[in-house]
Amino acid sequence: MERELKSVSVSFRVSPRFKELLACAAAVERRSQTNLLEMLLFAYCERNGLAGADAIERKKSQ
Repeated sequence: MERELKSVSVSFRVSPRFKELLACAAAVERRSQTNLLEMLLFAYCERNGLAGADAIERKKSQ
């Protein structure tokens, strides 16, 4: 995985249950909520062949 040089802000709405579960899971894993979401998304992308921009374009065209 490439090291990002800059971070960007992302904002989205979630249910209270999602927020509570995210906080709980992050605490159990001793991670920040942002780090937990990043880890989960990167793992999903890796499992599904979405590791790079070219892979994302291939998935879109299927």
